[in-house]
Amino acid sequence: MTITTTNRRLIVVQGPTGVGKTAAGVVLAEHYGIPVVSADSRQVYRDMEVGTAVPSPAECRGIPHYFIRNKSIHESFTAGDYEREALVLLEEKLFPETADVLLVGGSGLYVDALLGGFDDLPESDPTLRSVLVARPLPDLLEELERLDPDYYAVVDRKNPQRVVRAVEVCRLSGRPYSALRSGSAKRRSFRTVKIGIDLPREELYRRIDLRVEEMLRQGLVAEAETLYPYRALPALQTVGYRELFDHFDGKISLEEAVELIKRNTRRYAKRQLTWLRRDPQIRWFGPSETAEMIAYIDGSH
Repeated sequence: MTITTTNRRLIVVQGPTGVGKTAAGVVLAEHYGIPVVSADSRQVYRDMEVGTAVPSPAECRGIPHYFIRNKSIHESFTAGDYEREALVLLEEKLFPETADVLLVGGSGLYVDALLGGFDDLPESDPTLRSVLVARPLPDLLEELERLDPDYYAVVDRKNPQRVVRAVEVCRLSGRPYSALRSGSAKRRSFRTVKIGIDLPREELYRRIDLRVEEMLRQGLVAEAETLYPYRALPALQTVGYRELFDHFDGKISLEEAVELIKRNTRRYAKRQLTWLRRDPQIRWFGPSETAEMIAYIDGSH
């Protein structure tokens, strides 16, 4: 088949953390013989493999995966950076070789950036940024809720960097941070098919708890100890590490840290679903319904 801009297709698989996106994505990629592009804002970093559940080579089963472990935690890597780099990857390397590419991810912001693009954001203002950083996080959250209730509903409220940046953009632009998306999406040289993966809430939460316990068996505490000296880096403002850093500081016991990781991961999954449910183009399946996903994808030609 001749690959043209009219038959290029990005198959997008999304869902909350712990639901089984990686495994389902590998099944789909094997079926179609296509590569996987990750849209996970944390799996992109090296040295965070256990705490971000980076798929192992065995789990990838020989399928090429991109944007996995390819950035240093010391690098700044935003959704805008992801948009630019992922588009280059698609346009210059992947689509010239295959009509279909699979995008798998839990970061709704990254997926939105790649599919529709962002408006140009105002550059950070050092004076305003220093004022905001000095304010208590609860005060910033209160302001964010007033300026942009939509983003407040889904933001990671334990992540000061994201809260500060959202408030900063609201103030500098006079617009809600959630209005980053262009009024009309940027034109892309591919079309999309969107699949969502979900489970009943109780089952999803049970799987999240089991995954946290598996991370601990795989060495999450030791990994967090090696990253502790860099705890202020934006990449490490992440569930699973923040709680263990507090444990290392003597603020909470290890048992308390583990329970907080489970609770905060469940809350993160809930926010992810809130973000995804706003998109009527997503067709929802259970993680084991890969045959049904394939039938839906094949019917979307």
